[in-house]
Amino acid sequence: MEDQTSTGQGQLAGLKVVEFAHVVAGPLAGGMLADQGADVVHVEPPGSGDAARAMGPRRDGVPLWFKVAGRNKRSVTLDLHHEEGREVARELIAWADVVIVTLRAGRLRAWGLDWEAVHALNPTAILLQISGFGATSSRADAPGFGKMGEARSGVVHLTGFPEGPPVHTGFSHGDAVTGLMGAFAVLAALHRRDTDPDSFDGEWIDLALFEPLYRLVEWQIIAYDQLGTAPERAGNQLAVAPAAVINTYRSADGDWLTVTSATIRCAMRVRLLGLPDEEFVTVEQQHAGRERLDAALREWVAARPAAECLAAFERAEVVASRVFTAADIVADPVYAEREDIITVDDPDLGPVRMQAVIPRFHRSPGAVWRTGPALGADNALVYGEWLGIDGGRLAKLEAEGVI
Repeated sequence: MEDQTSTGQGQLAGLKVVEFAHVVAGPLAGGMLADQGADVVHVEPPGSGDAARAMGPRRDGVPLWFKVAGRNKRSVTLDLHHEEGREVARELIAWADVVIVTLRAGRLRAWGLDWEAVHALNPTAILLQISGFGATSSRADAPGFGKMGEARSGVVHLTGFPEGPPVHTGFSHGDAVTGLMGAFAVLAALHRRDTDPDSFDGEWIDLALFEPLYRLVEWQIIAYDQLGTAPERAGNQLAVAPAAVINTYRSADGDWLTVTSATIRCAMRVRLLGLPDEEFVTVEQQHAGRERLDAALREWVAARPAAECLAAFERAEVVASRVFTAADIVADPVYAEREDIITVDDPDLGPVRMQAVIPRFHRSPGAVWRTGPALGADNALVYGEWLGIDGGRLAKLEAEGVI
């Protein structure tokens, strides 16, 4: 039987978190906290569970994504359509330090999971509310997904080549960055709570899916404000700061390499092409000769196998890398030296490899003590031991399909 006690390791050991959140953004925020030792309770509907359980690749019919997305968490089932389920939800909120929600504003109000209700139940709770358009906008009740957030942020407009269409990344980019920013916001609120507890009156973190990526493209609004033009797609170049070399190049044996020589000194290191250094000693000369240098480098890489190119780049101190696939990551010595890939025992699949806890704290590191658990695996622990619900009430809730 699986150990029902987490490792208690990490910077956040003892922090209590409850997630009324599914799929990516909210659960990733909670996942970052769980990796650092927080007790995170992931609330799922009975029967179906989190939609992420059925998404992504499978091995022998077993979905793989949730094994990582749900790791280090407690899974409980709860049907919030029932008043009895909402009563249990209120008990979870009263127990928690942090509450994470991703439901629409109207549903949150109806179910008593909005800020006013959470604050009344638990005056020192921190509520992280993630939605498509934010709780204070006119579209607070509109549905939203990460790709919509990416499009609204300005990032997709800048991704791709000038002659081609806007391009989304091949993973849940907007959701993932929102999860990271949500976790950061929770930590900021916890710092305030712990350093000024007498005046701390809870906190409501209201985060729209488009806002994190929008914040990260720091120059787009000020450039439009001051110049009246919106930056356009520039392929692999930076849209507002084109460098002498930033591109991908295909080697003779078919590998793709990324080469970045963004400064004058780096550009002058591309001597292996035989181009005279004096043509690239100023920023203006770099920009004027960028296309010729790019074409020459493309031809040079295409004539050589990837290993030879990378060895020559290393000798010249040119910043370059093979464009990694998952197979490259698993075989790479630097990933191994950093211990960024770990093996965790899973009850369905046996030993599985996945990302280690990132970032790494050397003095009090987090740990991965379980993969994503079975649906409702922690009902007895969370409801019985942590909330103190007696056996008779638990049996009734189960019989009525509430849990």
